[in-house]
Amino acid sequence: MNDNHAMALYLIGDVQGCNDALGHLMEKLQFSPSRDTMFLLGDLVNRGPDSLGVLRRVMALGSSAQCLLGNHDLHLLAMHLGLHPLKPGDTVQDILQAPDRDALMHWLRHQSMALLQGDTLMVHAGVLPQWTVSQTLQLAAEVEGVLRSNDWASFIAQMYGNQPARWYDELQGIERLRVVVNALTRLRFCTPEGDMEFAHHRGLEETPPGYLPWFDVPGRQTAQHTVAFGHWSALKPLQRADVLELDTGCVWGGCLSALQLHARGPGQHQRVEVACVQAHNTAA
Repeated sequence: MNDNHAMALYLIGDVQGCNDALGHLMEKLQFSPSRDTMFLLGDLVNRGPDSLGVLRRVMALGSSAQCLLGNHDLHLLAMHLGLHPLKPGDTVQDILQAPDRDALMHWLRHQSMALLQGDTLMVHAGVLPQWTVSQTLQLAAEVEGVLRSNDWASFIAQMYGNQPARWYDELQGIERLRVVVNALTRLRFCTPEGDMEFAHHRGLEETPPGYLPWFDVPGRQTAQHTVAFGHWSALKPLQRADVLELDTGCVWGGCLSALQLHARGPGQHQRVEVACVQAHNTAA
């Protein structure tokens, strides 16, 4: 193989079924599965035109694609189990009717809730301000263990709900796991004490009274690390080194974004984007 590039690590934002855009981004990055690694920050599926193609593409990449689970991915698992009906706008029927559906769902529930690469912590949505990096990874591992177990269906059946809204170390059972899932896959705003709020989905200009974006809470325990996340397509680009936002709204007509993590140290990031394929095709 003609390899003129050093090994590269890439963070990639919410794909949400935009398989053509993912393919174009990989081409632009000159991504080589034998050399490079991509970290997909969750919401692989739904809303876009080819969720089945995304899962098959990423699954075939093996260990060169490390994936987080987002809220849409968990929603797909619930629909696979018959626990959730299709919602308006859902575009995962191709997966639910696919002959390799069981294999795809088995692969999906063995993906990660949080990852650490060097000094960069990766989550789909956010991290509660009281959690350290090590605690975040430990709590993510608790959820991962249940999802990969024979009890995963009963867990999914009890996973949904907005309560408890705050983390306590004493939490046990499904309440403990639900707080972890909500923080890692749904969080945008919380109080300084860590009470989560899920009604507001838009940008910082609509921050609800008494709440802050999770990354702006004073004393956040992960502030000494870089935290990379997706989930928040309405968020305007943040010009700061401690948080990296990757959801640039490909499925809504924006771009699919990747950041290359350089081995030279924190802050050495290069963003690469490809335009939304659907928007391009519509304009054409």
